[in-house]
Amino acid sequence: MTEVKEKLTKAEERAFAKELVQKIGELAATTGRKLRFMEVCGTHTVAIFRAGLRQILPDSVELVSGPGCPVCVTPDDYMDKAIAYAQRDDVIIATFGDMLKVPGSKSSLNEAKTNGADIRIVYSPMDSIQIAKDNPDKKVIFLAVGFETTAPTAAATVLAAEQQGISNLYMLSAQKLVPPVMEALLNDEEVHVDGFILPGHVSVVTGTGVYEPVIGKYHVPGVVTGFEPLQILRGLYRLVQQVVNGEAKVENEYTDVVKAEGNPVSMAITNKVYEPCDTGWRGMGIVPLSGLKMKAEYARFDIEQVLPLEVETVVKKTACRCGEVLRGIVTPKECPLFAKACVPTHAIGPCMVSVEGVCAAWYKYGQGRFEYGK
Repeated sequence: MTEVKEKLTKAEERAFAKELVQKIGELAATTGRKLRFMEVCGTHTVAIFRAGLRQILPDSVELVSGPGCPVCVTPDDYMDKAIAYAQRDDVIIATFGDMLKVPGSKSSLNEAKTNGADIRIVYSPMDSIQIAKDNPDKKVIFLAVGFETTAPTAAATVLAAEQQGISNLYMLSAQKLVPPVMEALLNDEEVHVDGFILPGHVSVVTGTGVYEPVIGKYHVPGVVTGFEPLQILRGLYRLVQQVVNGEAKVENEYTDVVKAEGNPVSMAITNKVYEPCDTGWRGMGIVPLSGLKMKAEYARFDIEQVLPLEVETVVKKTACRCGEVLRGIVTPKECPLFAKACVPTHAIGPCMVSVEGVCAAWYKYGQGRFEYGK
């Protein structure tokens, strides 16, 4: 197969993409069945749609999106708890903007804000430190939602608050870990995948070794890729090669950024503050050891330890199929609400809320732009 030069013209990119697609099709055809690969990163989901990669792949290869959007996988009970804290007069909530529209079982943070709750948009957990300094009579709670990529920043914020003697800053943690949810998907009888496009951003932090136990146990290939169309296509080519050769290993198609050992400094910061715990995922229930909770020595920064609340979560009856979409069982188009009652300006499910959500990507990019098919 042709090697990629560092710099390609647009014409060369298209030509190389066509060559890759042809090679992928030829290899996949030798299996005599359709191969199904899942990306578990919201940025990959958007990149795949934006480039129209699904549409230029042969019929023998299908791409399906998994639970790669941290906002989307945050369950109702977490949102209900965040809303309950927000409604207290002595609390300021600090959060990323896309959390405002995520539905709980009865309302959203946006509704709480409209009703007078003090909810502030931040661009980094560190921003919440200044809010805490400026409001010493308030409890400032940062909604720590994310994967391994953002966990080090949340942990670093806790360490900075400790160093600065800040006593009114807390975390409401909903950090998620990718390898355990991959295992949960592989144990789900309704889910079928032949391999994983492994997340680039997460792997920068964790390295590639964290996936090896799951890949080896279930004999399912995995390739870490970047976010350019050619990087994704090269990752897919490697996945198909592994399937054809009967292999199951972790490969790295993002070597300029992702190293086998990851970022030891970031991991050390996370591991100092957090430890694995069982946690809930939207559409999947409780997944063992798939989340992070604060260690006992940092419990004073954990709002659930300092100010526990009993919050009732109502089981909603809705036609929204977000949970199934996140498991790759159905596509957004199979949800009766998609692009009808549920649109970005009036999102019913979280998969339509976040820019990394599967439904939002389907809605925005439709059939893709076919950039690499021309």
